[in-house]
Amino acid sequence: MSASRRNFIKKTAQGTAAIALSSFIPGFSAKSYARIMGANDRIRVGMMGVNSRGLALANNYAKQANCEIVSVSDVDTRAAEKCIESVYKIQQLRAKAVPDFRKALENKNMDALVIAAPDHWHAPAAILAAKAGKHVYLEKPCSHNPHEGELLVKVSEKYKTVIQMGNQRRSWPNVAAAIREVKEGTIGRAYFAKGWYTNNRESIGFGKEAPVPEWLNYDLWQGPAPRRAFKDNLIHYNWHWFWNWGTGEALNNGTHMIDLMRWGLGVDYPTRVTSAGGRYRYKDDWETPDTQVITLEFPNNTSMVWEGRSCNGRNVEGNSVGVIFYGEKGSLVIDGNAYTIYDLDNKVVKTVNNEVVIDPRNLTNPAETLDALHIQNFFDGIRKGTALKSDILSGHQSTLLCQLGNISLRSGNALHIDPSNGHILNDKAAQKFWQREYQPGWEPTM
Repeated sequence: MSASRRNFIKKTAQGTAAIALSSFIPGFSAKSYARIMGANDRIRVGMMGVNSRGLALANNYAKQANCEIVSVSDVDTRAAEKCIESVYKIQQLRAKAVPDFRKALENKNMDALVIAAPDHWHAPAAILAAKAGKHVYLEKPCSHNPHEGELLVKVSEKYKTVIQMGNQRRSWPNVAAAIREVKEGTIGRAYFAKGWYTNNRESIGFGKEAPVPEWLNYDLWQGPAPRRAFKDNLIHYNWHWFWNWGTGEALNNGTHMIDLMRWGLGVDYPTRVTSAGGRYRYKDDWETPDTQVITLEFPNNTSMVWEGRSCNGRNVEGNSVGVIFYGEKGSLVIDGNAYTIYDLDNKVVKTVNNEVVIDPRNLTNPAETLDALHIQNFFDGIRKGTALKSDILSGHQSTLLCQLGNISLRSGNALHIDPSNGHILNDKAAQKFWQREYQPGWEPTM
C-alpha cells in the first residue's frame, strides 16, 4: 500500500472515530479526540524559564494542536507550578516538573527545548540542548556575548539541529510585507534606518545581600555566570541591568528593531560602530545604560541608528517602539504589525493596518496569534525542513550588532569591524568584551 493511501485511511479512521466518540461522551469533542489520535505527530516540547515571557510562550505552545508540552524547568518552584497548572488547563495533559533542564534533556521522547531563561543562560542552554539532539526555540538575544553566538552557530551546524531565535516579528505578515516594500524600492533606495524603544522604568534602588529564598535554586540560576551574592533587588527582572547576567536594553528590546533594520537594509556585518549613553536617570545598582544611542555603518553605503530610553517614555513617530526607513523617494514606518509609507513631502502614500490589537509595552506577549506563526515556522523547520524565518545565523548577526554597540559604549571606542565576519579590528580594549569569564566547570563547549 502506498504511503499516501495509508495516510488517507489513517486520517479517515481518526476522523470517523473522533466523530463517533464525541457523539456519546459528554464534553468530549472531535477536536480533543483528534489531539489524542495525533499524539505521535505532535512535537513534544520542554520549557526552560517560565516566569514571565516563558509563561506566555508556554501557553502559546500549549495552544498549538501539533504540540505537547512534556516538561517544565525553572529554578523558581512557584513559577514552575504556575506554568504547569496553566498549561494543563489548555492541553489537558500535565507536564512534568523537572527543575534542572539538563535532566529534561535526557528524555528521549522530547523533541525540542524552548528557552526563555535569563540572557546569560541562552547560548549555554541551547548548546547543551543541541548536543542532546534537541531542536531549540531560543528567545532573543541568542547569546550573552559574541563568542557564544559564534559557538552556537557552529554547534547548530555540527549537530544538525533546528534553532529558531524568538524575534517573532520576522513572521508577522504585515512586517514582512513592509520589508518587501523597502527591498522592492517603494521608497527608492533605502539608505538609512532608525529604531527606538522608550519606557518609564523605575529605579531598582540599592540591593541588600539576603538569604536565598527557599523557592529559588540560585546556584542553578547563575549557572555559567561567575558567582555573585544574592541581593533582594535582582530576581526576577532586574538582572537585565547587570552585566554579569544581562545585556541591557539594547539586547532586551533593541534586538527586535535592529533585526528589522538589518533585514530591510539587506546587511549582515558593519564596518564601523559607535555608541554613547549611560545610567543617567537614577543613582542605584543599575549598571547598563538607561539611555543609549548605537550607530552602525555598513559597506553598502547605508547606516542605522537605535535609540533606547528606559527611563523617559516620550514616543517617537507616535509610538514607544518602532522602526523607520528613509529612502530616496520617501520613508516607511513600521508600527507593530502595521506600516505607513510617506512621500518626500510627508504625505501618506499607503497605510496597511493590523487586525490584531498589540500593546507595544506588553512585550512579554505582544500578540499571541501573530507569535504562533513564528512557532509554526519552527515546527515546519523540524518536520519538513522548511526554511526558518530566523535561523540561528541570522539571529546571531542581529544580536551581534547590539553587542557591538554595548562593546563600543563600554570600551569608549569607535569600533572598526571586519565586514566579512563582524570581528573587531585592532582594538585590545574592545576585544576583551568579545567573550566572558565563566564559573569554572560551566563553560559552553562544542
